[in-house]
Amino acid sequence: MRGLVLAKEFYQEFGAPLLQKMFAAQQERIAAGLVGDGSDCLGFDDKYSTDHDWGPGFCWWLNKTDYEQFGAQLQTEYAKLTTSFHGFERKTSEWGDGRVGVFEIGTFYRGFLGRNGVPSTLADWLRIPEKNLAACTSGEVFVDPLGEFSKIRQQLLQGYPEDVRLAKIAARCMSCGQAGQYNFHRSIWRGEYFAAQYAETKFCSDIMSLVYLLNRSYAPFYKWLHRGVATLPILGRFMAQKVTALTATCEYEEKKFILDEIISAVIVELQSAGLSDSDSKFLVDHGPVVHSRIVDPGLRQLNVWVG
Repeated sequence: MRGLVLAKEFYQEFGAPLLQKMFAAQQERIAAGLVGDGSDCLGFDDKYSTDHDWGPGFCWWLNKTDYEQFGAQLQTEYAKLTTSFHGFERKTSEWGDGRVGVFEIGTFYRGFLGRNGVPSTLADWLRIPEKNLAACTSGEVFVDPLGEFSKIRQQLLQGYPEDVRLAKIAARCMSCGQAGQYNFHRSIWRGEYFAAQYAETKFCSDIMSLVYLLNRSYAPFYKWLHRGVATLPILGRFMAQKVTALTATCEYEEKKFILDEIISAVIVELQSAGLSDSDSKFLVDHGPVVHSRIVDPGLRQLNVWVG
């Protein structure tokens, strides 16, 4: 059973009845769901995920006033709920505790965004790690009578402001071109095999991040980059297959061929999306072209590598 399904059924069998019994006057002010870090929130959990930070559990979210009034009491009652459900036990690690339970909405988002809600400036958007945005837009909100938690979530789900997206795409063009079309080959020629491996890994990570950006989505924690990219409509399945092929082969000429395939496909997408009109086959040359489409003068003045 997937963790998100388990969490929802656990809430319906234990969480919702608890509210009706002990918090009937407040239940229309309480949001519930499972959102945050973890493979279960992304829908990528499997039999290997169940050994830590996985199992029956859910989140309750309250606004600041309600949290101050009855948040502690609600958490006390939550802690009394069984940790076993459908034959599964809630297991937590030293670093995974605190993923479920009762949260004040602003505090919950601050843990991922460094602020109580949606970033207010383009610079703020740039500073937030992509995986954090992916985490706080993952999972599912089961109920949200007031809509306060979901209002922030829905704004985040709209994706980056366009200028920030352009800045990040431009920066990925620079790093992917440098790593995959330049440093990888030079490192092989020099016999610097650690550097070559690092350049290949850097390329794969950044090119998949670029595909997320083309899909107006957020790249998740590195462990799930590859699995997640395959679900995206624009270049997703293609990229997942090519990255698999690239990392599976040890033959330099085959790697070179696959790298060229990947870069060519990305350049075609940049051109068809109107993000670049350059005919260059070197991805680095497309970075400044994409960057020039940024409207905000302050962001446009940043170095093209920033993003």
